[in-house]
Amino acid sequence: MMRRWEGGDPGVANQKSPTCLLLTPDLRFHSFGFAARDSYHDLDPEEARHWLYFDKFKMKIHSTSDLTMETELESVSGRRVQAIEVFAHALRFFREHALKEVKDQSSSVLEGNEVRWVITVPAVWRQPAKQFMREAAYLAGLVPPDSPEQLLIALEPEAASIYCRKLRLHQVTDLSQRPVTNGFDIDGSRPFDSSFRQAREQLRRARHSRTFLVESGTGELWSEMQTGDRYIVADCGGGTVDLTVHQIEQPQGTLKELYKASGGPYGAVGVDLAFETMLCQIFGTDFIDSFKAKRPAAWVDLTIAFEARKRTAAPGRANTLNISLPFSFIDFYKQHRGQSVETALRKSNMNFIKWSSQGMLRLSTEATNELFQPTINNIIKHIENVMQKEEVKGVRFLFLVGGFAESPMLQRAIQNTLGRNCRIIIPHDVGLTILKGAVLFGLDPTVVRVRRCPLTYGVGVLNRFVEGRHPHDKLLIKDGREWCTDILDRFVSVDQSVALGEVVRRSYTPARMGQRKIIINIYCSDTDDITYITDPGVRKCGAITLDLLESGEASASTGDNDKGSAFERREIRTTMQFGDTEIKVTAVDVATGRLVRASIDFLSN
Repeated sequence: MMRRWEGGDPGVANQKSPTCLLLTPDLRFHSFGFAARDSYHDLDPEEARHWLYFDKFKMKIHSTSDLTMETELESVSGRRVQAIEVFAHALRFFREHALKEVKDQSSSVLEGNEVRWVITVPAVWRQPAKQFMREAAYLAGLVPPDSPEQLLIALEPEAASIYCRKLRLHQVTDLSQRPVTNGFDIDGSRPFDSSFRQAREQLRRARHSRTFLVESGTGELWSEMQTGDRYIVADCGGGTVDLTVHQIEQPQGTLKELYKASGGPYGAVGVDLAFETMLCQIFGTDFIDSFKAKRPAAWVDLTIAFEARKRTAAPGRANTLNISLPFSFIDFYKQHRGQSVETALRKSNMNFIKWSSQGMLRLSTEATNELFQPTINNIIKHIENVMQKEEVKGVRFLFLVGGFAESPMLQRAIQNTLGRNCRIIIPHDVGLTILKGAVLFGLDPTVVRVRRCPLTYGVGVLNRFVEGRHPHDKLLIKDGREWCTDILDRFVSVDQSVALGEVVRRSYTPARMGQRKIIINIYCSDTDDITYITDPGVRKCGAITLDLLESGEASASTGDNDKGSAFERREIRTTMQFGDTEIKVTAVDVATGRLVRASIDFLSN
């Protein structure tokens, strides 16, 4: 594990580096993480306007609906750069950092092809975003594009799930143990067993069973789970909240996904945005915008101050949350508005925020709750919705992982609303759960054996026109035959179970002689009740390209007279895999048995 991030904040223990990147005015990489934030902060304000600072940029990939290689990101100073460049800079930094660390510790130099890289992404990211990360990794030089198998894309909650099943009881906090009086819950209902009793009972059970727990190498928590047990992993990160539902298959211990990964942009950043909105309500949006632009370093200071306080926010704290306003904020406001910050607070009618003479905003408990509540409610609502699904009923455990899961505010809220339905478990190293799980996934990517499709995928085809069944605006007459156009030929349906290695096969023939490429558009939809690719909710999301040139030369050179017949027979059999974390495609020329160069692209809309 790499713990050495330069910089870091006073008062905040960081196992992670923030998603910040600093580029020089001529777009060269300068620094990443705390180092980037602090360097940007120390620049002269006049100079800083020319530098490019990007913060929390990972979320942009999720929120951009038509992501391409050309998609741009805006730096704090307003200059725009291609997003793929920004991501490549970050990944290149990680690559050098990691290889250097390995070299320092083992003194052997790793060759490029001796490393398998695993990049984790939120499970709710769509195919274009996953492909985007892969392209950024190629650009950053992690792996060459011609050996794609050296790079795995892992799904964050899935990685967490792989790690959680190995946990031992002393490595988790069980939120189900609530305060108890006389063996009863405070409201009179029986609580779950105390962990001591559980542990004793397990030891007894284990001695009676043939294999003692330690020998089986899995955690004690696992021994409480029987075959067929279902559990949810809620990965609460900075940007997104991601849910995955798994069932354990014994004896091999593989996992089966029961419901398609779901979630949304309900991460901890939501609390930061709520704070910013609150500042805008008090001081005016125009002022906040201009303060960010003219005093960028002070704005970063303010966000750091808020971050440190945000992490200490806990329910039931009677005292207020104090956030220091930087001097330049107070000064700039006075110049800008001709009145003091204190006056602004008085006029804003926000009774639960007070001004302290030490230059601090004092947020009462109500104010703190108001900042956290919308995000927390979204998370709980989402977990509850998933728990009510037919295929998910009877979930026994809910694992809370990810950085935001460290927040006492979120823990208490989830405990209060969901603690009756299942056991809520938080691993001790909650912020690193995904990272450790990703390592396990990299060692054995086959551990998740069945996944659920997030969308319905298919292509548009022609079928014979049937009077009375097909609409007339879809009628196409070709060579004297009647065809119906735009029919969706489904590859997989939304929420369908797909096992690892399971494939969908289709054959395609070129439309004309000498054709160099077949390009097949892929369509997708969130629902399955669709017949035509023109139905509402269906969108074009990608394309399969079959490169006919290389395998075509053989048949073209077999003499002129049978060229036509070879062409007519020409059939390209395409095989698609949907059971992996990414969609993959391969193709074969049936006549020659040669592989056809096939690629699937979700980024060139």
